[in-house]
Amino acid sequence: MEEKEESVKHFLELIKKSRRGKLKIYIGMSAGVGKSYRMLQEAHALLRNGIDVCIGYIETHLRIETEALVSGLPIIMRRKLFYRGKEVEEMDLQAILNRHPEIVIVDELAHTNIEGSKNTKRWQDVFDLLEAGINVISAVNIQHLESINEEIQEITGIQVTERIPDKILQIADEIVNIDLTADELITRLKEGKIYDKSKVERALENFFQADKILQLRELALKEVVHQVERKIQTEIPKSIKLRPEKFMACISSNAETAGVVIRKTARLASYYHSAWIVLYVQSDQESFDKIKLDKQRHLINHFKLATELGAEVIKVKSNQITQTIIHMAQEKEITTICIGKPHLNIFQVILRTAIFNQLLRNLAAKEIDLVVLS
Repeated sequence: MEEKEESVKHFLELIKKSRRGKLKIYIGMSAGVGKSYRMLQEAHALLRNGIDVCIGYIETHLRIETEALVSGLPIIMRRKLFYRGKEVEEMDLQAILNRHPEIVIVDELAHTNIEGSKNTKRWQDVFDLLEAGINVISAVNIQHLESINEEIQEITGIQVTERIPDKILQIADEIVNIDLTADELITRLKEGKIYDKSKVERALENFFQADKILQLRELALKEVVHQVERKIQTEIPKSIKLRPEKFMACISSNAETAGVVIRKTARLASYYHSAWIVLYVQSDQESFDKIKLDKQRHLINHFKLATELGAEVIKVKSNQITQTIIHMAQEKEITTICIGKPHLNIFQVILRTAIFNQLLRNLAAKEIDLVVLS
């Protein structure tokens, strides 16, 4: 019986070891935004909740606030070795594997290990930890991402040599952006909270300029959004996935309402950061040989306006107006249709107009919203 129990325990250990660890990455636009600080805060919270967490590697840069948070956390000592006549410290990968904590903090994800290490890069060390079933919390700046290396060089004028492949972010289970405004970051720099005060002036003249920080901030935000969207696409079943907003403005040759519908739909699309289209269904009654030249001119100008505002303009010839609108809404995966306010009282239109009634019934069945713009 004891032998069977030992066999079961051994098998469970094998299963436990085979389970890949989870990866959480804190990403920021530059040094000093607070990535290491946030990792240490999280480590303390985990420790208070009885989780076996320890520091595998942390870089405080002698920042007082960050160093204060190291106190009280279990630390796996770094390995010390001589390299080119100097004593250097590296993360001790084997010691972490032997200790096998539930969660380990590993800072400076893009770091290059010294010659003779098992892996060339720290991100490769993190891979080994994950494969061993150890959960990792790490941090990196956006400028270290391989795919945008040339863009970073154009922004900063600096060639970043320590880089991580994009696949690291792709395998991450969670990515958190640590965001500050350019003014907040520069204030932190001037207060000596990022670098020693002797380095502040040089930093302000080079990397820490408002325009550069804003561009890096935008890249960091875009990358996090991209990763979230990718996870939604790959991990959430289509049946329960939230539909991204997509607007369709329906216009006619009516010069009074078409411009209003286009501009207001453009504003809605901008608010939701969504794609949008303008649909013009040309019935026989609106053929160019039957409408006045001024209406034709207004219509062409409205198509031009819609294009300038970022819309895809679609023109369809059909006498089946409702069916065409519904068909296009389905084909383009539209979530909201925008139309102009009818000349009649809206309730009269609903009660008396068969086309409008048919449109409402169809939209309700397909869970498409209808917005009547004044």
